[in-house]
Amino acid sequence: MVPRGQDEEQRAEERTSKDRTSKEQAAEEQASEAQPAEAQAAEAQAAPGAGERVGDEERVAAVRRVGAVVRRRRSLHLACSAALLAVAMTGGAIALGADRTPASVPVAAGAVDPGVLGGGDLDASITALQAQLRAQPKDHGGWATLGLAYVEQARTRADPSRYPQAERALKRSLSLAPDDDQALAGRAALAAARHDFKNALTFADAALRRNPYSERALSSRIDALVELGRYAEAEQAARTADARRPGVPVFTRYAYVHELRGDVGTARRVLEQALSAAASPGDTAYVATQLGQLAWNQGDYRTALAFYARALAADDGYLPALEGRARARAASGDRAAAIKDMEAVVARSPLPGPLVALGELYEARGAAGDRARARQQYALVDAWTALARANGVNADLDTALAAADHGDKAAALRAARAEWARRHTVHTADALAWALHVNGHDEEALPYARRATATGYRNAAFLYHRGMIELATGHARDGRASLRAALELNPGFSPLGAAEARTALEAAK
Repeated sequence: MVPRGQDEEQRAEERTSKDRTSKEQAAEEQASEAQPAEAQAAEAQAAPGAGERVGDEERVAAVRRVGAVVRRRRSLHLACSAALLAVAMTGGAIALGADRTPASVPVAAGAVDPGVLGGGDLDASITALQAQLRAQPKDHGGWATLGLAYVEQARTRADPSRYPQAERALKRSLSLAPDDDQALAGRAALAAARHDFKNALTFADAALRRNPYSERALSSRIDALVELGRYAEAEQAARTADARRPGVPVFTRYAYVHELRGDVGTARRVLEQALSAAASPGDTAYVATQLGQLAWNQGDYRTALAFYARALAADDGYLPALEGRARARAASGDRAAAIKDMEAVVARSPLPGPLVALGELYEARGAAGDRARARQQYALVDAWTALARANGVNADLDTALAAADHGDKAAALRAARAEWARRHTVHTADALAWALHVNGHDEEALPYARRATATGYRNAAFLYHRGMIELATGHARDGRASLRAALELNPGFSPLGAAEARTALEAAK
């Protein structure tokens, strides 16, 4: 069955497109795009190179569960302000679980026409846009906004099947107005959401040539440079954006660039400035969550919980804040509350980061049935990865991080090598180092582990990985120092990893 939004969009396209000359061609395209989410995931699992084992009962069940989540989510209306909608569309280099814990999306304000999306109901806004485009099929701005709305829908619902719809709408906009900066910035956001950061940068630059003050394109450019590991250029891009369009979207990105360089003080000050400038509940929730994440990374759980509470007061359905609160509660010893929070997160957004975190919380609790519950979460990661790949998302980093500890270690290494070939970030260096380690290639892993920590980025998981690799390569003194640093920085960085770090440190005395 074709989802209603997709069906209406296709009918609008079929009535207005002059390049479709036969009913057979339209029918063929409709059939290829109408696969339900779980069918796409199953096909991706069966495809060569997907890194999945066909016939595994847990993974088949997981595919069905992901499909069920997607179907339920399509029947719900998400309460989302126009400003928050704009936020997720601004770049999304961190979108879809991109490399930070908890996964979060950069915020931008006021990027979408409030006349179209001002009602705050994303589904209703999309329906209104579809109706508008049936009446005015040459409205290139409407097609661009619809494409961006689909990107947001994919993000909020953990439903990558929306990305092909977004791509069609944005391409339609550009076919009508090839130099439209909104559509070009939309293509940048879509590429970033699919983890195609090279093209994200290309489209952002193209948009900025048309409109140097495009907030969305300026933000997407910073995101793309960060996710390509070009940190010095990202900092310069942030300075340029701040000069042209100062505000919450730029402040938050500027802060993250400084955090990656180990300058936590500046990152905190900039985020506090962004919080004081937040003018909507969506912006407040996002920035407060980022401040919570920054505090959690430094092991300051009380401050982290205070910021997560502020975020949830602004938007009680903001999942990154709920995820962050779960992690902070777990690190503070309140495992029961942490599990409850994380279960609520994965019920609405079954992305790899929260799924792995919930699985590890089950393992750490160790109650009857928890081992099976944990396996279910890890199997859902495989299902999400298959669905993401079926819809054009590069999921190699997600695969590497999850599979190294809880899945196919050989597949983890293949994915990590592939991701390193595309981009050299601290996160890909860490993922490759750890995948090499779990596959027994510690000498090869060590330079990558050291590279992951070379910028000064204060991340306890990176230090833990480095310490374990240093111990495995005979660098006992360095290994002990790295493990101590991890536990001093954030003693609750992982339900399982922190315990393993303590055990290894004790054994290495």
